[in-house]
This record gives sequence, C-alpha cells and structure tokens, in this order.
Amino acid sequence: MIENKPKESSPNWQKKSYQIIFEAETPAGKFFDVILLWAILISVVVVMLESIAEVKAQYGSLLLNLEWFFTILFSIEYIFRILSVAKSRHYIFSFYGIVDFLATIPTYVTFIFPGVHLLLVIRILRLLRVFRIFKLTKFITQAAILTKALKASRVKIAVFLMTVLSIVVIIGSIIYVIEGPENGFTSIPSSIYWAIVTLTTVGYGDMAPQTPLGQFLASIVMITGYAIIAVPTGIVTVELADASRKSKEIIRLCSSCRNADNENDALYCKKCGTKL
Repeated sequence: MIENKPKESSPNWQKKSYQIIFEAETPAGKFFDVILLWAILISVVVVMLESIAEVKAQYGSLLLNLEWFFTILFSIEYIFRILSVAKSRHYIFSFYGIVDFLATIPTYVTFIFPGVHLLLVIRILRLLRVFRIFKLTKFITQAAILTKALKASRVKIAVFLMTVLSIVVIIGSIIYVIEGPENGFTSIPSSIYWAIVTLTTVGYGDMAPQTPLGQFLASIVMITGYAIIAVPTGIVTVELADASRKSKEIIRLCSSCRNADNENDALYCKKCGTKL
C-alpha cells in the first residue's frame, strides 16, 4: 500500500489513519493489527459455533449479537481503510480489499438469503496480515521460492496427472468388466471412482471387489499407488532445491513493499524505490 499513501497535502486525520491502519512499523499500527487479528479469530470461532445445532439452540441470541457486533466493527474498519488511502479504488479492488469486503457483506445479505452469514469464515484469510505485522521476511522469501518451484514443475506435474488419469480410466474399465453390476460396480465412471480411491490409498470401502481376480487387481493398484504418490513429491523437491539455489543469486527482498523481484546487484527496489 506504500504507493497509495496519502499525499503531504492530505488532511492530518487521513495521514494518521493510514499510519495506524496500514503501517505496522509504528507502535499504534502494530497494536491496531494485533487487536484486529484477535477480533477476526474470535468472529470466526463465533461463526463456527453457530453451525453447531446444540450450541446455537442454547446460545443463539448471544452468538447473533456477537456476529452483528463484529460485522459492524469490521464495516467501520473497512470504511476507514477506504477513506485513509489516496486512491480508494486501488484498495477496493486489491486482494485485501476484496477479502475485507467479502468478510463483511454476508451478514447483511442474510436479510435476503438466510444462512449466507456462515460464509464469514472467509475472515480467516485476513490473518494473512500477520506476515505484515511481524515482518516475517524469511517466510515471505521462502513463499516466493516455493511459488517459483511450483511454476517450474507445473508442466511435469500436468504430464504426470494425465498419465495417472489414463491409468485410472484403464483400471476402472477392467474392474468393471471383471466385477460387473452384481458386485457393486454399476458403471465405468463409478469403477473409475473406485480406481482413484484405491490408487490414492484412501480406501473408503463403499465399493470393494468380490472376485479373486478383482481382489488381485486391487492389490496391484494399491501397491502401485505408493509408488505413484512419490513422483510429484520428487518433482517438486528437485525444483524447490533449484529455486532455492537460484534465489540466493537473484532474490533481494524489499523491506518496504516486500517485492522479491530485484536483481542481486540492485541497490534500490525496482517497484517502490526503497534502498535495499
């Protein structure tokens, strides 16, 4: 939000609000964010408790009052966030702006669609602000490395998934021929579902082969599943090690805007201009 900071000519209340709400480096800003995080956690717990029939029957009124209290509190906070920035549109359509809006609006929508307020558990996403509060630079850097590793391995994983999909289609078709509807394998799609459950070693047990040949095939699929599970792990591990090695050469994290796309020899952040 550094690029959306109020100008020097802006009213003092706007600059002060921005400092408290968006800048965790100050004592007031850090205190505000810690209180906000606790409010988010408690409000999420309230929503979860309300989904339990026994608790709602006994404490329904209290939970409803608490929900409206947090909704009004977060609504006020959302309005102040809009008023505190130089360009409100940039905040409203930013990631956090959209999350803040979605975390507040469901309670008001319950006047039209009852039960929608349970979607307020999306408030848990706002806990992402904890990275800004405690300035966990190391974790943010590692997240950037992980993202690069996943992007680098996406083609290999896609090929792997296509191969697995082909295998489960073949296995599902074979088990359908072997077992048939009389043993619970009523169609090829349901047989493919069984193959996926068996190959991933989940084993719900709602469908099980009854014939010796079907049980033999199931045993082969189970054993194969252990080997298949290790493949994507190996792919990501290799790419992660490579991304981690490269990060030591290219990643320089900006302490102001958290931009990690800075060259190793850069003196200033390419996004906000802060000295590295």
